[in-house]
Amino acid sequence: MHPVVVYTLSRLGLFAVALAVLRLVGLQSLPVLLGLAFLISGFASYVLLSKQRDAISERIARNRRGAGEN
Repeated sequence: MHPVVVYTLSRLGLFAVALAVLRLVGLQSLPVLLGLAFLISGFASYVLLSKQRDAISERIARNRRGAGEN
């Protein structure tokens, strides 16, 4: 599967998990709920998805090297 798709789906999954956990904890205010879920999932993706980011950057670099040869 394309690395960008994997990374995007992983980010969305982390956001959904953060949103669900915050909702289960009892957070009711929608703007606060969405904002905290966004921040938590952003931090979690920074820590947990480094391999996916590396795969994306490698693919971009490989494509640029290939395009530069033409």
